[in-house]
Amino acid sequence: MSSAPAPDVDKLSAVGSQLEARIATVGRALADHIPAVLAELPEGESGPAALARSLGLDKVLASRLLKALRSRDPMAVSYHLPGPAPLRRFLRAARRAGASALAVDRAEQAVAGFEQLIRTDVGDRSALDAIISSWLPDARNEFELRRKQAAHKAMSQLKGSSVDTLLATVLLQPSEVQGKIDIVWLFGLLGLRRLRPGVAVKFASRRFVDKSGEPRRPTSLAGEAVDDPQALRLDAFCDAPPASLRVDRVGDTVHYVLGGEAFGPRSAVDLVMAEVNLAEMSRAVPAGSGRKGYVFAEVATPARRLLFDVLVHQDLYPGSEPNLSIYDTALDGVADVNDRARDVDRFEMNETVTHIGRGSSVLRVAGVPHYVELLNHVHQTMAWNAADFRAWRCHIDYPIYGSQVALAFDPPEDAPAT
Repeated sequence: MSSAPAPDVDKLSAVGSQLEARIATVGRALADHIPAVLAELPEGESGPAALARSLGLDKVLASRLLKALRSRDPMAVSYHLPGPAPLRRFLRAARRAGASALAVDRAEQAVAGFEQLIRTDVGDRSALDAIISSWLPDARNEFELRRKQAAHKAMSQLKGSSVDTLLATVLLQPSEVQGKIDIVWLFGLLGLRRLRPGVAVKFASRRFVDKSGEPRRPTSLAGEAVDDPQALRLDAFCDAPPASLRVDRVGDTVHYVLGGEAFGPRSAVDLVMAEVNLAEMSRAVPAGSGRKGYVFAEVATPARRLLFDVLVHQDLYPGSEPNLSIYDTALDGVADVNDRARDVDRFEMNETVTHIGRGSSVLRVAGVPHYVELLNHVHQTMAWNAADFRAWRCHIDYPIYGSQVALAFDPPEDAPAT
């Protein structure tokens, strides 16, 4: 069997450079000639409302046009400007309003080049935006947000469920068991709705089994087995009516399934639960292994926002700042951060993780009304000192359904054998 020839990397790189230069040339022409038309209009510098009124255009078009032209970066101009058809509407109106034929003709030529770039060189406007967003950080944020919003709308309708805030908070505390870490997970689905009848809504708690083969023994804050769902619930911290819950266990995975049959826009409920796993993780890694300690949240329900907070005791991972990775789990499932083969599944996105500080009060956030009280309840129940915990937050608007958000730390190494 013959194989396809390997791609010529140098040629591909040259094509990319040529396209970049082409986009810059088109953007420069637009940035030069459209402002020249505006300069000839009485209301050209009076703001979007006055410009729209004088030309008989809608204010949205005028606002977007003026906003795009504030930047002199040709890439930014190409990204932010309206499409060729709206631009031609503006130019026709400008000609009627008294702009010179020379200025309008030059601008129309620039718009024609813009249209050719879109149709011939890249395929469509969405593709052009995707390309430019790789070079402009501000454009990248806007590009990602719009696409994530569209994906959320589609997946929530297909799955038949949506949640306003997906809460995933983990607290890591040195265990009484030598060399281990105790973990408390707070799970929340706030503003959870079935969008149509008969939909199964679930999320899960799981871990990768370590080499010791020790069984996992998750409990409630009060130390009760998770087989009783009532032991997990923290209804006092719900804002909407508390939801019913069923627990199913499969190996090392615990599935939580929404009970009841209510659906529709007025069916919003809250689920808030806490799960304790004592001596769950190792504090150190084998010397020279380069392995990381990590925790992760899964986006198993279409959500408007993910709030992923990681609270780490000051005696754990000293001097280590977490690294954020977001994985596509569609092909190979949940990723082990230490498995380099899964690097190819990472989403390259502009999401960030922020160090918040220490204590519960610094973690107050809109969308989770009783969050500080919830954290204080956990600390008090576990007899932990909130001031001993450093907090990091990853806040993602419209997280990608089916993604895995992981924060990884560099743990200390075990002393090598002698």
